[in-house]
Amino acid sequence: MLVLSRKLNEAIMIGDDIEITILSIEGEQIKLGINAPKNVDIHRKEIYLSIQQENSEATKTEPNLLENINEYFKKKS
Repeated sequence: MLVLSRKLNEAIMIGDDIEITILSIEGEQIKLGINAPKNVDIHRKEIYLSIQQENSEATKTEPNLLENINEYFKKKS
C-alpha cells in the first residue's frame, strides 16, 4: 500500500487519466474529488462489496434447474 500525505487542494494522479484532489478537511472527514474517464466505475468500498456479493449470488443457480423446469411443465400437461 502506498501512503501519501496531501494538503487541501493538492492532488495525486493514478496513471495518466485519474486525478484525486483533496477538496476539504473537516475534523476527521476528508472530501475527495475524483476526475476519471466515464468508463471507470467509482464506488465507495462498502457499495462495491455489496455489488460484488449480489453479482455472486445472481450467478448461483440450482445445478438441475433446467431439468426441474422441464419436469414441472411435463406434470402440468
